[in-house]
Amino acid sequence: MDLSAMFGKFGKVFEPDDIIFCEYEPGNDFYLIQDGQVKITKTVGQSIKTLDILEPGDIFGEMAILEEQPRSATASAITQVRALNFNRANFELLMTKTPQLALRVLTIFSTRIYDQKRRLQILLLDDITGKVADVICMLAEKQGVSENSKEVVLKITPEDIAAWCGQPVAEVQKVIQTYKKSGKFDPFPDRLVIHNMQELVRTVSQKRKDALR
Repeated sequence: MDLSAMFGKFGKVFEPDDIIFCEYEPGNDFYLIQDGQVKITKTVGQSIKTLDILEPGDIFGEMAILEEQPRSATASAITQVRALNFNRANFELLMTKTPQLALRVLTIFSTRIYDQKRRLQILLLDDITGKVADVICMLAEKQGVSENSKEVVLKITPEDIAAWCGQPVAEVQKVIQTYKKSGKFDPFPDRLVIHNMQELVRTVSQKRKDALR
């Protein structure tokens, strides 16, 4: 069964600004975007933070299937969105009839579970300096950088870091500039040079221990 044939059975269309689902509401289905863009937002304190902008081929809402928990974020259409909608009842059909797509979905599930666990570890740190350092360590892991490395170059921006740690970009930039003044970072618009990755990992480890006290 190809995706175009599946759309006739499982497809949904959302218009710009439509709310696909809301944070905290119950959920038992997920979506695979075929066309359009979807914005994922989360309430943090008194403000709403954009966590991600999703494109065709991306999957969202899958944590409701995996954890049987309320939605952890809000999903809304930026443009007109055409998406395949799967729930517990038809998920088995996806797995058996389209094995290549099923493998892709399972891979994404595995990645998302890891991302959720790492995001929680980041958010549990008490101060923004620790959050920023932990985000950088996590993104280094995702780019295949060993924690035993010394000087490394990461293709990340302050916006990337802010999105992961749920902090304003301006505050994240202040932390990066503090690291720069101490000689630990060299920031550029599209990358970050870290002069001692091992030291950064040790810093995060200590801050995590402090947060548990």
